[in-house]
Amino acid sequence: MKYVKLTIIATVTLFSCTKLEEKLGSQVATGGGSGGAVSPANILAGTYDAMRTPYQDQSRVWASQEHTTDECIGPTRAGDWDDNGVWRVLHSHQWDPNHGFLADTYRDLGRIIFSATDLLRFSPSAQQAAEGKFLRAMAMFSLLDGWDQVPYRDNTADPEEVPKVRKGTAAMDYIISEITAALPGLPDAPARICNKDAARVLLMKCYLNKGVYGNRAAPTFAAADMNQVITLADQVMNSARGYSLAANFFDNFAPGNDNATLAREVIWSAENIGGVSSGNVRSRWFCGLHYNQNPSGWNGFTTLSDFYDKFEAADKRRGGAAYPGMTQGVLPGFLIGQQFNGAGQPLNDRTGAPLAFTRAVKSIEVGSNLEVTGIRVIKYPIDYTSGDNSNNDYVYFRISDVILMKAEAILRGGTATASPAAFGGGNTALAQVNFLRTHVSRGASALTSLTLDNLLDERGRELYWEGWRRNDLIRFGKFLNAWQEKPASDARSLLFPIPARSLAANPNLTQNPGY
Repeated sequence: MKYVKLTIIATVTLFSCTKLEEKLGSQVATGGGSGGAVSPANILAGTYDAMRTPYQDQSRVWASQEHTTDECIGPTRAGDWDDNGVWRVLHSHQWDPNHGFLADTYRDLGRIIFSATDLLRFSPSAQQAAEGKFLRAMAMFSLLDGWDQVPYRDNTADPEEVPKVRKGTAAMDYIISEITAALPGLPDAPARICNKDAARVLLMKCYLNKGVYGNRAAPTFAAADMNQVITLADQVMNSARGYSLAANFFDNFAPGNDNATLAREVIWSAENIGGVSSGNVRSRWFCGLHYNQNPSGWNGFTTLSDFYDKFEAADKRRGGAAYPGMTQGVLPGFLIGQQFNGAGQPLNDRTGAPLAFTRAVKSIEVGSNLEVTGIRVIKYPIDYTSGDNSNNDYVYFRISDVILMKAEAILRGGTATASPAAFGGGNTALAQVNFLRTHVSRGASALTSLTLDNLLDERGRELYWEGWRRNDLIRFGKFLNAWQEKPASDARSLLFPIPARSLAANPNLTQNPGY
């Protein structure tokens, strides 16, 4: 199904500074259809389209989940990438209620919620309603995870009404109820639209984090919730869709990864159409590539050497090997050391010095080597043929995350069950993780024991650059720790501030503690 972009007739400027921001959903709805008629299909298409920027752009949900962690840093390189310090304060946990990118993320997630709510007002089919509820639940989950306050309107409410707000466990319970209600009406496939297994995975994340949203500083994990995670994981692993681990780890993210034969792990993704339309998935490689690489990049974000060192040298997820069909010289994985062009010739930076990426990187770079500091990351193999609109579908959920969440739920007190033979058949948390690690597509050695600490590391190795690191670090109690270019932070960092402009627009919102 190819979703058509729905034009929103309004200006971003107005949305950002008036109550029109809170009324976006009604404007999306009344603009749908032809000849003035409201079309549920167009509203749903607009809701899918509204997902693109907040989840695929480098400055929205991804930035909030990656730049705030030990996995990513956006150094200022002399006159490049300063942006009034927005990247530095994310990494150092020094943001405030006026942080532009966090405010834009909060606004954009709200737009998804209000658009999906409007869909439910216009007699959608059962499947359209289920897809809308699921998309709304996903956006609500992201708002709850980051800000703990989720604005909403009742389905039949006046679209001009100021939204109410759910917080904490009340918001979590509502999200679970909405996903549960939507699940029967969702299709089994394909991956590029909301589907039953995607709903099960989001439910897993809800139950796994339920105790976190009750007390982020000291999360608890009820056995009943962990058993829900395990039951849902088994349902997904036994799905008729027949998931299996990809032959090459990077197949999951490569151009054409809407092909189930290529990306056998992908449960839910956002469709990007090469050369036609996309949600800026190219930012996943542009943000780190140097100006002189092919394609020429933005020379911005890097990972940190301590995170890179979590990988064994043989771990194929670290990258460095040739990818099928890729001859232009930039291989997927971590880029460190001398870089080459497609002919195998060494590249230089703009000063004429060797383009050799270093382990060392600082939040503010000032030396002669400022263009080469930091290990770069290419999780999505580059689409060299499609231009700005790349043909890599954006991956929300993969089966490997299901395997690791099941292992975590067992480790946190859930009742172990045997996995299907296709996933190793093991019935311990250690067996689940080792099946993943030792698969030929990963090539890492088996762990001899499993603890919460090395399970967190394994989630980092498997899911790096996919937008889950902050969520994981908070659940594992590590988010406030010191790491490279970041001192220890205080408990206020466990929540982002409610944006000042959102507080001004909605009196039902209250500022989070510490801001």
